[in-house]
Amino acid sequence: MKKMNFSKDNIKGKLKKIRKFLKKNYVAFFKKYPLFAFFIVSVLINTLLLRVITVHNGLYFKPLLMDLALIFIISSFGFLFKTEKGRRRYLGFFSVFTAVLCIIHSIYYSYYDSFASISLLATSTFVVDVGDAIVEKVMRIQDFIYLWQPIFIFYVMYQLKKKGVVNNKDNIISRKFGFGNLFITGVILICITSAIMTPTEWSRFGKMWNRESVASSFGIFAYQINDIVQSLEPKINNLFGHDKALKLVSDYYKDNTPVASDNDVTDVFKGKNVIVIHAESLQSVAINRKFENKEVTPFLNKLVSEGIYFNNFYSEVGVGTSSDAEFTFSTSLMPSNNGTVFVNYFDREYNTIQKMFRDNGYYTFSMHANTGDFWNRATMHENMGYNKFYSKSSFDIDETIGLGLSDKSFFRQVVPMIKDIKEKEDKPFFGTLITLTNHTPWSDLELMDEFPTTWTVDINGKKITRDYINGTTLGDYFRSVHYSDQALEQFVNELDSNDLLDDTVIVIYGDHDARIGKKYYNTLYNYDPYTDTLKEEGDEGYIDYNEYKYQLDKKVPFIIWSKDQKVHKEISNVAGMIDALPTLSNMFGIGVNEYQLGHDLFNMKKGDNTVVFTDGSYVTDTIYYDGQSGDIYSISDEAFSEDDVLKRSQYADDIIKVSNDIITYDLINEMENASVNGVEQ
Repeated sequence: MKKMNFSKDNIKGKLKKIRKFLKKNYVAFFKKYPLFAFFIVSVLINTLLLRVITVHNGLYFKPLLMDLALIFIISSFGFLFKTEKGRRRYLGFFSVFTAVLCIIHSIYYSYYDSFASISLLATSTFVVDVGDAIVEKVMRIQDFIYLWQPIFIFYVMYQLKKKGVVNNKDNIISRKFGFGNLFITGVILICITSAIMTPTEWSRFGKMWNRESVASSFGIFAYQINDIVQSLEPKINNLFGHDKALKLVSDYYKDNTPVASDNDVTDVFKGKNVIVIHAESLQSVAINRKFENKEVTPFLNKLVSEGIYFNNFYSEVGVGTSSDAEFTFSTSLMPSNNGTVFVNYFDREYNTIQKMFRDNGYYTFSMHANTGDFWNRATMHENMGYNKFYSKSSFDIDETIGLGLSDKSFFRQVVPMIKDIKEKEDKPFFGTLITLTNHTPWSDLELMDEFPTTWTVDINGKKITRDYINGTTLGDYFRSVHYSDQALEQFVNELDSNDLLDDTVIVIYGDHDARIGKKYYNTLYNYDPYTDTLKEEGDEGYIDYNEYKYQLDKKVPFIIWSKDQKVHKEISNVAGMIDALPTLSNMFGIGVNEYQLGHDLFNMKKGDNTVVFTDGSYVTDTIYYDGQSGDIYSISDEAFSEDDVLKRSQYADDIIKVSNDIITYDLINEMENASVNGVEQ
């Protein structure tokens, strides 16, 4: 075995050779082609800035190396152009392209806490509808800082041309050397970076369930390339992955066939009308909350006290937010992990609660005072089984708050419309009303009643009122929720006065959390009005408001209420939107959806249920499991076993996979046709 020489002289000699190699192959190279050097460095700075502004890990070496590697590879193709003019155009195009890419991701991240996906480009028209929200609360000057790079590059091009630094006479050998130098360097850097990635990071990269994590570890260019591949995967799978998916889904339902419930609430509402209120951004944190002894939601609190209230209920949305909530509520399937069902997979066959009611003799309708193409609802609602969709054109837009027609005007206008439906159709009805006002940015507060989120204390006999969260994003949100609560009370009272309430059940769910930053909740729970400061660890009453408590706080209300309420319960067992259909279908006696993945919540005992989220995380009555990191956060003092965690993790993976396969390959349509034709799957 040859003895290694680690002498000082030998090390110096090797370093000298490395410096000589670098000088020969890179220093001299970039002196000859300065535009490429400026391009590589400036684009790398932009990717660093993007991560500083979004995920705050600008100097983390893994994404830095991966971004640099891919910039080298992108740059290398510039040498395929024979002339300096062609290379300038190529680098100029990618300068603009990468800057715009950074701007899009920067703005998107500030709104969704995630990175944009090419699969959502089809929804870009929706930006017009949420434009005010983006401009007022999301779009920042810093989101356009990336434009310095193309401006800088075009300036460098001008100066180099002015000084006559051009290489129009490069021969094919020189261009091959330039291409090979950059391309091979990029590949080597990719190999090095890939080797130091952890198995968990590679798992996240493959699944793309947590886009923020992928961009944080692999950099923005690797993320974007992966996103393009993942976005195209459904279409590719339609050609190549169908048979495997069909077998997996068929086998799952053979082993997990949904069956009819038989419990205390079976058929309790059979034959009654149903009004489902899809409450925009209504979060449970507002329920039963008071400021200065005034309730944020006095009317909802009344419904909670009189009806059935699931106080540990979670929406399970993905990137489709409100539309995902509709989809999961209606189908008892998980949202898609590749795009949005309402936009990308609207032409599939789904078994929905709307079709189940319609098949049981109901007239089904939906009402939303926004344009019909918002989230492609006009098309998707027809596919879901609504007889009619009343969109913006059906309403008089006489009072605008935030995104559109105010909730008070909306509810006032829908009452005569519902009355007309009842009289003309002469059959029970199932209707969904989608609200608007409580959508971020909670603007036009002057059109709402005052609702100060302050805190008055007595200090040395003197009354002092603290702003607390008044005037903050969270304070504005509570004021908006208070307004929406007033609108809901007005609506129910008008239904009653028009004889529409006696035989009607009101179902209310929050479509998703309000997407408010963790720091505001930390203030909500840890503010000390006596010192006008935040409590710190060790202080009496201090709450360690960590990331997991923040996730657990994203629960939304699920309320079932009728005027002649036969059942009053407050249920604390964990539940999710996927469970809404099985629970309601049993209560209304409309049958069983044979493709449901959720459970009748009245059949579930404490500890039975597992609420799954689209990134593979899940929550039970005992723990919150982070599907990306593998961390387990204990919610209660109850013990849990590793086997139980693994079993539930497998369950989470199973229903995510089954849902995605059903959506991607239109498998319900295929399985239904096979069943009709007597074909065994």
